[in-house]
Amino acid sequence: MNIGLCSGNRRCAWRIILVAVTQKIDQRLRLTLRQLEVFAAVARGGTTRAAGDEISRSQSAASNALGELEAALGIQLFDRVGRKLLLNENGRALLPKAAGILEDAAQAQALFTAEHAAPLRLAASYTIGEYLLPELIAGWKSAHPRSHAMVQIANTHDVFDSVTQFRADVGFIEGSHTHRELTVRRWRTDHMVIIAAPGHPMGTRRLSGRQLSSASWVLREPGSGTREACDRWLIPHLPQMQVELELSTNEAVKRAVAAGIGLGCLSELAVRDAIAQGWLVQLGTSFPAIERTLSIVRHRSKKLGSAAEGFVRYCMG
Repeated sequence: MNIGLCSGNRRCAWRIILVAVTQKIDQRLRLTLRQLEVFAAVARGGTTRAAGDEISRSQSAASNALGELEAALGIQLFDRVGRKLLLNENGRALLPKAAGILEDAAQAQALFTAEHAAPLRLAASYTIGEYLLPELIAGWKSAHPRSHAMVQIANTHDVFDSVTQFRADVGFIEGSHTHRELTVRRWRTDHMVIIAAPGHPMGTRRLSGRQLSSASWVLREPGSGTREACDRWLIPHLPQMQVELELSTNEAVKRAVAAGIGLGCLSELAVRDAIAQGWLVQLGTSFPAIERTLSIVRHRSKKLGSAAEGFVRYCMG
């Protein structure tokens, strides 16, 4: 360590301490926000090219930033499999911390520049995203006019994936599934109903399981919370189930049922307006109704920002 000449033992001692502390700080602050931003983007996209496109940087700039981060930490964060970069154990440990740091930085910036206010990043299953969240977001925005929301609407499996990979801060799902990296909090309840076109031969009767087993069905795709709830409700009561068509959105199921392709099973939230308007009818059944849980999910390792935390409290209120 070259500290130059010292005039006096006390002054020399303090200078040695100052230089040592300065070097220690330099060693501790080896990471930059840009490196962490690139790291998180690569974790989402799987390549430095995808990361560069997401954060408006060149592939070489993203690759260099990732290399600098790994060099600063002295570890590899990804396994290289062909052209893909897959998070390894080190990367999975760092990702929640990196996401939290980036969120805090965005909030600090938002204190002074409204145009850069950190958005609410939400993911929701189709029923919640289409029939509950719009009204909730509208109410939230009326009290927080500077807030901006980004909502991904997908099936329950993809909502879990988005929260796990930090593409979303909060997820809303149908059911009470568990995940080792996420906390699942009970939110509301919902009911499933059987629907038909107004002119369907079964449209005016209270039906038994045997009668319903002779019908054709239009259902949501496997993997969705709605399909899981339908199967859990119907299969124990039906000797067989003839699935004619599987579709990936509630609206598509409703339109196919209205066209007479078969019976449907959806959340009452999804069909309430269609039944009131008369282009779908609800069928009665001889077996017990089913109630399902709607839940809010968040990552165990990530501290929510103030906007996301406030929105969750608003939804729970």
